[in-house]
Amino acid sequence: MADFMQFVFSGLTTGAIYALAALGFSLIYNASGVINFAQGDFLMLGAMVTAAMLGAHLPYGLAIAGGVLATVVAGLLLYRLAIKPAGEASVVSLIIITIGASIFIQGVVQIALGKNQQTLPSFSGDASLSILGAYVLPQSLWVLGTAAVLVALCFAFFRFTMVGKAMLAVAANALAARAVGIPTSRVLQLSFGLSALLGAVAGVVAAPITTTVYDIGLMLGMKGFVAATLGGLGSAGGAVVGGLIVGLLEALMAGYVSSAYKDAVPFVLIVFILLVMPHGLFGARITERV
Repeated sequence: MADFMQFVFSGLTTGAIYALAALGFSLIYNASGVINFAQGDFLMLGAMVTAAMLGAHLPYGLAIAGGVLATVVAGLLLYRLAIKPAGEASVVSLIIITIGASIFIQGVVQIALGKNQQTLPSFSGDASLSILGAYVLPQSLWVLGTAAVLVALCFAFFRFTMVGKAMLAVAANALAARAVGIPTSRVLQLSFGLSALLGAVAGVVAAPITTTVYDIGLMLGMKGFVAATLGGLGSAGGAVVGGLIVGLLEALMAGYVSSAYKDAVPFVLIVFILLVMPHGLFGARITERV
């Protein structure tokens, strides 16, 4: 039983990271219909810039703020310089643009910040806590707590703020939203900034556990995409549930079968999802009358 709880806590921790990545995917997909494959690089960029600033002997809090700010700027520039100029390009073209942006971000980080693996100090020390027979690092609680707070803030943002409601309106019908005076371009740019913010915070709180390196965003992004697809692209709640499921399945696979196969779990899942339930767990079922 103790082993099982150990795997569960480990899975929930990594699942919370995937959930935040998936939430970023869903946020941009809702607003623009774009699947942003640079989302995983936002997680990497936030952590790498924070590590670089710590290496320059800046205070931890200031380094985190700088890492998050740099990532948000990168997200805004991605929309301004790549997505917006593409105009009414096809979905496939926009996906290719985001893949190119991912490669570009990795290249810039590799040149500017180096190829070496980086880690961040734990926020509350490394002394393990015993919870239900499992030994849990304090940083795992930071990951879970941060994910819970960010998810709650996202729900509140869309439900209670005018900007959040404007974003939902653009997602529902961009042409109608533009007709009633909603600045759709600004709303879309904001969606990229918010997704970058989510990714940066997730990367910073995860780095003390997972470490970070210039190319880690590829795998994190793929797992976040699988989580978003499992929950149903466009569903914020589904993104969270999907992330937790992917994390738990990975941990159980590593614990009871072999850690060599845990990275195969998301790819098996994506094939299963596409074949059996292409709309995901909570995705909208759309019917067309002809």
